[in-house]
Amino acid sequence: MKLYQAPLEGITGYIYRNALFKVFGGPDKYFMPFISPYEKRIITEKEIKQLCPENNRDTKAIPQILTTDSKGFTELTDRLNSEYGYEEFNINFGCPSGTVVSKGRGAGTLADTDLLERFLDEIMSRSRYKISVKTRIGLHNKNEFQAILAIYNKYSLEELIVHPRIGDEKYKGLPHMDVYREACNNSKNLLVYNGDIDTKEAYESFVTENYPNTIAVMIGRGMLKDPAVFREIKGGNGYSAEELKEFLTIIREAYTSDFSGETPVLQKMKEIWSYMGPALIEKGEIDPRLVKNIIKSKKISEYKIYEKEIIREIV
Repeated sequence: MKLYQAPLEGITGYIYRNALFKVFGGPDKYFMPFISPYEKRIITEKEIKQLCPENNRDTKAIPQILTTDSKGFTELTDRLNSEYGYEEFNINFGCPSGTVVSKGRGAGTLADTDLLERFLDEIMSRSRYKISVKTRIGLHNKNEFQAILAIYNKYSLEELIVHPRIGDEKYKGLPHMDVYREACNNSKNLLVYNGDIDTKEAYESFVTENYPNTIAVMIGRGMLKDPAVFREIKGGNGYSAEELKEFLTIIREAYTSDFSGETPVLQKMKEIWSYMGPALIEKGEIDPRLVKNIIKSKKISEYKIYEKEIIREIV
């Protein structure tokens, strides 16, 4: 079974993806955090850095598009193809963020099946690219999924990536595996599972359940907690202290070159530690006070001291 990296806005950009690949190896496919088309679209310098081939040489990275505007989608994908060579795109019908949902995008699109079908009709009839979809199973109720899946079944998608929670649940509670089983039994498209696979043991437990029609597992938060998780699933070792140090140093130095000033670099590193720190504490590998010190640090010089102390504690 293949392994995919889930997109997480603000974290899994090209700097994180390249550091992950260099130090730990990586998944079979990477998905970029979403971009959105809008009128008189100008691709920003920040987006160019994410998209340009020289920043994605070692990683098969797929642009993800967040929109219900079929014209905007077609124009943007044509531009990304002509300027950067992309031939595969992912549509985001899964983001549960309140600001996204309130605009009827991401998981919010699922509440309007007429809009969902009209949008897919228009882009699938025009598109000459490989198109995959990342979806929740509904916005308010898991019973919405039957009608949603019937719509997806009308199209020849590259893959259907299913996170079996409703949008309202965000990341709370357990995934609705009964609904994912329904997708396995009824989907006409190949499936990718996404949701709560954050360790090798969780992956192996999922695989033993033998979900048919599933070709890959997508991992997001589990990768942020343990950047070696893809290697571990493939039979390799967990991270060493030296590897973790190298990984964090590559990211920090790249952010330092990319940003102006210390503050945005510090914010980015703290965001990584907001996932990795609690995971290390749960394993009993580090003193919780060290993570608190990192989160409270106000300068990169302070941050480096606390990071060094944490690395020293990891066995």
